[in-house]
Amino acid sequence: MGTVLTIVIIVVVLIAAAALLYLYQRRRSGELQQRFGPEYERTLEESGDRRSAERDLRERERRVSRLHITPLSRESAQTYSAEWAEVQQSFVDRPAGAVADADRLVLRMMREAGYPVDEFEQRADDVSVGHPDVAMHYREAHRLAVAQARGEADTEDLRRAVTAYRHLVDALLEDSEHIQEQA
Repeated sequence: MGTVLTIVIIVVVLIAAAALLYLYQRRRSGELQQRFGPEYERTLEESGDRRSAERDLRERERRVSRLHITPLSRESAQTYSAEWAEVQQSFVDRPAGAVADADRLVLRMMREAGYPVDEFEQRADDVSVGHPDVAMHYREAHRLAVAQARGEADTEDLRRAVTAYRHLVDALLEDSEHIQEQA
């Protein structure tokens, strides 16, 4: 009877440990899904595997935590806000130029805020940590800007690109305003 009881206890402990591990992983997955929103789903779809998608998202968080990302200064935010207004106004007369200007403006803003800007996918991944909804728009804006550079975008595509860039511009400006309100 002692051996049977020992085996039963070991089996119960293993089942309990497996259940706790399962619940821990589900909770962790839920937290990532909530934190990253549509970016979680995009990453999962892209990788095809929940574990690798979640590993990628956690690595993004670690990478961004090592960066020195800071909100724009009040002066810079005001300058960029005025430049953004000019970009939007220029769309009427030069839609393709407005898209190119929006892309350059976003790069300058990101560089000043401390984002590495060498490679697009890395920029979008970095943005997804603090602004997961914005990353989706940024990817769309970039896709349309590339299509425009190849001559494959119409005016409606260019309008959508500028609108998508606006989400990132607004997020970077809002980060700056939020910090200034706390000061």
